[in-house]
Amino acid sequence: MKDAKVLEAKEVSMMFGGLAALQGVHLAIEEGQIVGLIGPNGAGKTTLINCITGVYKPTRGSICFKGKSILGLRPYQISRGGIGRTFQIPRPFLNMTVLQNLQVCAHQKEVEPLDLLQVTGLLEKRDQLAKQLTFHERRRLELARALVVKPHLLLLDEIVAGLNPHEIIEMADLVRKIHREGSIAILWIEHVMKAIMENAHHILVLHQGAKIAEGSPREIANDPQVIEAYLGEKYQFGEG
Repeated sequence: MKDAKVLEAKEVSMMFGGLAALQGVHLAIEEGQIVGLIGPNGAGKTTLINCITGVYKPTRGSICFKGKSILGLRPYQISRGGIGRTFQIPRPFLNMTVLQNLQVCAHQKEVEPLDLLQVTGLLEKRDQLAKQLTFHERRRLELARALVVKPHLLLLDEIVAGLNPHEIIEMADLVRKIHREGSIAILWIEHVMKAIMENAHHILVLHQGAKIAEGSPREIANDPQVIEAYLGEKYQFGEG
């Protein structure tokens, strides 16, 4: 793993009226690193991703991608610069085919859409309308759409939410494969602790918009403050 920051966010705060959605959050992601982002609903996790991807401009703080500030850039500029993302709820173009869903997201930096469909297990579905896909397949299409921009950093927002245990294992395997073969850094929001604990190199915990802990999966699983604020009971690292 190279010792170089792909992304560095410093003192990021986001206010909505009088509500602080983020409070001075610092986040650093190294080359080739998988960073887990966990915390209760409403902790500010998706807000942080929205700040990184240009959906929101932070009230305060800085965000640098590969050493350059991306504050003020539009989402499409940030995407084309090398940051891909998925959404909590898959957002395909329902009346387009699976292949067309990738083609419409592509630009000059794109990888071959058919290759991505092969990687994500959707090649045989390429001519099927997105609205005919199962929920699991829509999750895979969402991932393929994020990868079509050939990202250097991939932001996953609850990519295994709503999947059954077998599908969760398959999706986690796919994420590991993409990370390994593409040398992509990943920021992964998730509530399925098994997926995060078994795959993240480093974990950041948000609660009420503020960072309350960060460290290795083992450290986070045994952190009393994290257990009280989020896990509810001590997570047995390596089990379950």
